[in-house]
Amino acid sequence: MQIVVLAAMIAVSMPITAAAQNAPAAPSATTSNKIGEAYAQFLIGHHLEEDDDINGAVAAYKRAMALDPNAADITAQLAGLYLRQNKIQEALATAEQAVKIAPANSEANRVLGIVYAALAETSSGTERERPSANPGKNDENLAKAIHHLELAVAVPPGQSDPNVRATLARAYLRNNAFDKAIPLLTDLVRQEPGWGDGPLLLAEAYAGAGRTKDAIAWLEDQNDPRLMGSLGDFYEREQRWSDAAKAYERALQRSPRNSDLKTRYASVLLKSGSREDAGKARDVLTEVVAARPDVQSLYLLSQAQRRLGDGKAAEASARRAIAQNNKNPWGYYALAEALEERRQYQSVITELAPAVNDLRGKSGEGSFGIALLLPHLGFAYQELGQHDKAISAFEEAHKLSPKDSAVSGYLIEANIAAKKYSTAAELARAASAENPDNLRLARLHAQALRHAGKADQGIAVLEDALKKHADDPAAYVALAQLYADVDRGAQAVKVLQDAQTKFPSDTSIVFELGAVYDKQKKFAEAEATFKQLLSREPENSAALNYLGYMLAERGERLDESVSLVQKALQIEPDNGSYLDSLGWAYFKSDRLDLAEENLRRAADQLKTNSVVQDHHGDVLFKLGRFDEAIAAWTRALNGDRDAVNRGEIDKKIRSAKQKLPRK
Repeated sequence: MQIVVLAAMIAVSMPITAAAQNAPAAPSATTSNKIGEAYAQFLIGHHLEEDDDINGAVAAYKRAMALDPNAADITAQLAGLYLRQNKIQEALATAEQAVKIAPANSEANRVLGIVYAALAETSSGTERERPSANPGKNDENLAKAIHHLELAVAVPPGQSDPNVRATLARAYLRNNAFDKAIPLLTDLVRQEPGWGDGPLLLAEAYAGAGRTKDAIAWLEDQNDPRLMGSLGDFYEREQRWSDAAKAYERALQRSPRNSDLKTRYASVLLKSGSREDAGKARDVLTEVVAARPDVQSLYLLSQAQRRLGDGKAAEASARRAIAQNNKNPWGYYALAEALEERRQYQSVITELAPAVNDLRGKSGEGSFGIALLLPHLGFAYQELGQHDKAISAFEEAHKLSPKDSAVSGYLIEANIAAKKYSTAAELARAASAENPDNLRLARLHAQALRHAGKADQGIAVLEDALKKHADDPAAYVALAQLYADVDRGAQAVKVLQDAQTKFPSDTSIVFELGAVYDKQKKFAEAEATFKQLLSREPENSAALNYLGYMLAERGERLDESVSLVQKALQIEPDNGSYLDSLGWAYFKSDRLDLAEENLRRAADQLKTNSVVQDHHGDVLFKLGRFDEAIAAWTRALNGDRDAVNRGEIDKKIRSAKQKLPRK
């Protein structure tokens, strides 16, 4: 069949040759004889090629070309032979010769298109994301590939080679010509159902054109287990974590030993946020790590263990990740989170400071690693009251990521913690100007203004933010908190009640309403509000702690207070604030040994929290440990001084000094 087709092509070339010679009449006998001889040599070449006599075939085609130099099909056939023999330069030169004779010659353009497509692929590497060593040349080759392939497929419908159309489709994708790739791939997938790459390429084309939902719909319609991994990837792009997990689960049924699929499955399980999914992720990652431990799988395993409350296991997995590759920052990142979860801030500094120093001065991954780790280093310094070091860490992170609003927020918070309120307000103003819709920055701006004595300006900032974020419960909570902080409790309650009507299922609003009632000393309303919240969320540790502490502070129903806070600590065993609440409830119950144990743990963890240090001083004084009490109260005076009376603490220190033995 191929010979017949090629013979027909040669026959078609004969009148073209005559026309090219501007012959007014039929060709002469001599010309006809040469064309006939050329055709004969062409047939000989074809037979020799079929018999794998490549040298003989090349010689025959060249004789045919010499006999009929205007027959582009003969030249194109030789170019095709060179291509099949992987003689790229010869194929390229011969095909170029053919298109000079006949620019629209399908075979010559096919050869040129395939060669230039291969050159474009080679110059950019095998991975699409790998940068080209010579991007200008790569772009030129790709443009030539598309030009020639388009000519090669410009034949009557149904006659173009599907492989050529597939190559053209890939070239379109590489050139980001997604709108051209989509119809071509749609036809190819329909006509060639056995083409395995087709559905994925079409999905990529949809995604590249910004039609991710169409890509998902296409893959869903296929219902092909082989495509489930790709479907999971597209679900991830849309942050449809549950759907992505289900897709990866189906993919794993087909490839149960695929570690990459297992890791991706575990990753989306963790993103879903539920404790049950975190457990599934831990189990899957344990299998992956047992078979093939690497930094990514160990990092994810540490995350899963941490979320399940197993801080020691999370730390161990993070250290294994560091041992695998101590140049990779993700192991240190996981370690920092595991240590932070247990409030071991000095350990965070001990581990991260040398790692950050090692990464300084290294470009590329070094800068990325520093930017990743510096915020955790800054948090640790801040928690330990080393405010200048915290600010320095966040300033360095901000220089590395000046457009990162989260880092800007950390720097503002560090300045507020250091009581540098004017600096914090100016930083927040500048950051908010660049990110006018960022609610977190607006909250920090308002907070800094309040501390700087400009509460009305802070309220105006949040009132304006509420107009922009009327559908975000957090905007109502932020404004209510500020109203409460400046003794405008009635307005705070009104804002939260309006928010409750609008967001009846949001428990953060209920929590804040209880806190506002407490600040107004409306204890019955506060207690009723927290109990309402706990009836909906019995495991809400923050509500359990708040209600328990509120009872302890008033010295009421102390057994119930202890029980509430103990339940909160079952959920978050190392939470320093909860330990302080429990210790304070024991103190009010006159169970001093238990009080001191819990208050000491809280004070060791929350070194700059003046209330916690004050509480610890109170129990130490009552135990007769006066010098330790003085040290605790001194830390309270040097701490954040939030919600404490400096004069009262000074008075307690003087009283304790009077009880010290005379030297």
